[in-house]
Amino acid sequence: MSATRFTYLGPEGTFTEAALRTLPEAATRELVPMVSVPAALDAVRNGEAAAALVPIENSVEGGVTSTLDELASGEPLMIYREVLLPIAFALLVRPGTKLSDVKTVTGHPVAQPQVRNWLRANLPDATWESAASNADGARLVQEGRFDAAFAGEFAAATYGLVPLVTEIHDAENAETRFVLVGRPARPAAPTGADKTSVVLWLGDDHPGALLELLQEFAVRGVNLMLIQSRPTGEGIGNYCFAVDAEGHISDRRVSEALMGLKRTCPQVRFLGSYPRAGVAQGDVRAPRPGTSDGDFMAASDWLTRCLDGRA
Repeated sequence: MSATRFTYLGPEGTFTEAALRTLPEAATRELVPMVSVPAALDAVRNGEAAAALVPIENSVEGGVTSTLDELASGEPLMIYREVLLPIAFALLVRPGTKLSDVKTVTGHPVAQPQVRNWLRANLPDATWESAASNADGARLVQEGRFDAAFAGEFAAATYGLVPLVTEIHDAENAETRFVLVGRPARPAAPTGADKTSVVLWLGDDHPGALLELLQEFAVRGVNLMLIQSRPTGEGIGNYCFAVDAEGHISDRRVSEALMGLKRTCPQVRFLGSYPRAGVAQGDVRAPRPGTSDGDFMAASDWLTRCLDGRA
């Protein structure tokens, strides 16, 4: 395995690259752009890279389905870090292009919902066609295949383009969440401000099946931060669920919830426990009464005394 190489969703100039460069360890690694999320993750699976940074969630569009599907299938991988990056787009064009010249535009599919209103107001007749990434869209503009691309302003110099309009976003404070993914290993020690990610499969389709899964978290006071259904590929109506929960797998409330799920689900894939981005330990809500590690230990001690006749 190449311990000195990180892959990411490329080409050069993507928001993913910008997010990766915020990590201190990126300064000492070879950063290799890949053509797709599956390619970036497969490089980790086959030992060509130590880790990959890929987008997983957007505050406007929701989950990035290609990443969720890749993490739910194939050889298991594990999330070690997450990065939150504010997102604002620039309209990149070849030098000399005016707004009235723009008839065709491109960008990543996740970008379109974030600029839809701007497009309607400023380029109502322009035709949109999706690209593999925002930076790839910039490359296509450089090659003359489109008039403009929505990408990060920082990508302009890489592709010999100029930003015609900057700070484009329909939603204020839009963010994209990225995850650093490697091969499975022991989770990092808890920080007090952590997140645990899993993928769950329903055993059979019956009334209340999803509720039964959610109750494993609810009765133990575990707050869910994301739940998204994804088709399993085994026919209409067959779904798995990607779940992000507050807490670390070593927290008793989280570990007992996962054990309950393992008893009732045909498959549970643990994707990692890792520090939450942008959240300090002091900002984390205290566990609900009865759900702290001390409460679980006290209950276990009580049960032991009952079994020993000392209750």
